[in-house]
Amino acid sequence: MRICLVFDCLYPHTVGGAERWYRNLAESLAHRGHTVTYLTLLQWDRATGAGVPNMDVVAVAGRAELYAHGRRSIGAQIRFAFGVWRHLLAHGGRYDVVQTPALHVSLLAVLAARPIRRFALVVDWFEVWTREYWLGYLGGVAGRLGWWGQRISARAKHHALCFSRRHARRLEQIGYRGQITLLEGLLPPGKEAAERMPAELTVVFAGRLIPEKQATALVPAVALARQRVPELRATIFGDGPERDALLRLIDESGLDGAVQAPGFVAATVVVDAPDNAAVELVEDGVNGFVARSAEPKELGEAILRVHAAGPALRESTADWFRRNRERLSLETSVERVLAVYGRR
Repeated sequence: MRICLVFDCLYPHTVGGAERWYRNLAESLAHRGHTVTYLTLLQWDRATGAGVPNMDVVAVAGRAELYAHGRRSIGAQIRFAFGVWRHLLAHGGRYDVVQTPALHVSLLAVLAARPIRRFALVVDWFEVWTREYWLGYLGGVAGRLGWWGQRISARAKHHALCFSRRHARRLEQIGYRGQITLLEGLLPPGKEAAERMPAELTVVFAGRLIPEKQATALVPAVALARQRVPELRATIFGDGPERDALLRLIDESGLDGAVQAPGFVAATVVVDAPDNAAVELVEDGVNGFVARSAEPKELGEAILRVHAAGPALRESTADWFRRNRERLSLETSVERVLAVYGRR
């Protein structure tokens, strides 16, 4: 098949969960013999190229700052969307399938080009935002436009991929009427449960430092937990528009180096807040605990529950991973995507 992936980010030039999914998906499809084109923003030196083998990476718009004032830049999204629309008008007829994430202006560009080029459309619904969240994220006029754009996208004809049951339900609530394919894991091939290592009194956060990830909530939560476990430390891995605010908060916390924020690394969630879809992977008391909110007291108490559970929780987490490894694998998710392509 001839497949076009549309996303304004490209791993490793930008780093995040969606970036890793699209890069891994592209490589897996190419490895299976499919022809893959990846439309994105320019994020590399033109002299050296994107550095991505086995696929055609096309920059449909020039460099742009992805974030402005801690939020996704509307200007950058519009420029990218216009480039996507122009490309698909000119070349869309060569693709069997176009796949792109929701909540991006570029999805509307893809929808505008489809009646002319008639490719099948697959949309990754990583999240479905509520009206209140749109208004809080973008403000009055822009927030309402975002909310209506999401509703229009949901009701347009396409194949929907969701990464949690929570957002699948929300997608149906705003008007999607097709079959939803659930993708539960992105675990790369060859990942095995790690050998047990000595426990360290360290809380780990890994994720993009944007307001909705609430990394800053960890600092006061750790401060409260340290009142009962003084040896407790925290390491916050990630980067993003909230990094400066996080570093200021750490400096002002008076924790004397107990909280560090060195950069990016992969990790597994063991404590999460209930509005995050990742809680579907947490079996309370088996492979982690769910904090009732991101308030310092609630989050601090959840951290202390992990500490109190000790080696038994670590062992049950490793056992849970072994039992669920196939369900959560990248291979399983890619096979489900290929089945969706086959329904076009």
